[in-house]
Amino acid sequence: MSKSAILSSSIAKKYWMALTGLFLCLFLVGHLLGNLQLILIDGEDGKRAFNEYAYFMTHNPFIKVLSYVTYISILFHAIDGILLAIQNKKARPVNYQYNNPSANSKLPARQMAVLGSAILIFIVIHMANFWWKMKYSSKQMPLHTYVVYPPQTANPSGDTIYYTTSGMQLPKSAQFEVRDGNKIYISDEWLKNEIAGAKMQGQQIDDKMFENKDKNVEIAEGYKDLHSLVFAFFGHDRAEEGFETNTMPELALILYVLSMVVLSFHLMHGFSSAFQTLGINHRKYTPYIKKFGMAFSILVPLGFAIIPIVIYLTK
Repeated sequence: MSKSAILSSSIAKKYWMALTGLFLCLFLVGHLLGNLQLILIDGEDGKRAFNEYAYFMTHNPFIKVLSYVTYISILFHAIDGILLAIQNKKARPVNYQYNNPSANSKLPARQMAVLGSAILIFIVIHMANFWWKMKYSSKQMPLHTYVVYPPQTANPSGDTIYYTTSGMQLPKSAQFEVRDGNKIYISDEWLKNEIAGAKMQGQQIDDKMFENKDKNVEIAEGYKDLHSLVFAFFGHDRAEEGFETNTMPELALILYVLSMVVLSFHLMHGFSSAFQTLGINHRKYTPYIKKFGMAFSILVPLGFAIIPIVIYLTK
């Protein structure tokens, strides 16, 4: 059998659907465990834990490779599903004179293409609202900051400090500017003003000494504040952190929860059928696989749905 025949056969497509589907199930578990930090850890500790998690997920080399594998798997799974649906339709272009599909299969099994398409639309919207803004948006995403109240401070409202990967405490002030996403530098404008001020006070300043001093030198690296972005999206006021509050958090919440319901129905058929496609079908073990698959298809989407509900209710 030729390579092209293997890639184009319905059996091969079903194998790829099963393999990518099970891989994406593992991804769902990992993603859920990371996101649960949003509601399981309160306050500044929760904010730090989640932003550190987001930083790790975008900077660790192994995770970055795994992320690209996940993106490819999502696209491959979706395209493969559409091709299978088209192929099945062509195989039987004319319906039976008497057709009672509910007697042979459950609703999720008959609507896998529709459910999968709805999930793909949700993924695109979800990534546009969070992943794209964090990684590729032309607008600088605010970094994680916190307020400290040092003794005998001149500022009674506290000092706003960048939370950096090295633990260095840098005030959010004109002295520093953020470039390249999350890197903190000495501000060129601030440096020029400092030099001008020193000259006005009569100090002898050699401009050549400052041509390269502290310019384009990275002082520290901060954490992008994905935590505040998520909370603002579901109705919390995060204006002080630099985020616009979503004016329609109820709509965002409803669409998110409905998408998790769709995901649940998709998994109800997809999980157990993946094992069957791969030939893992045993009289003793298959009933346990089906029970585990049913529990998985309910608990995992439910876990995802609970997160925005809790965030919205605590706004």
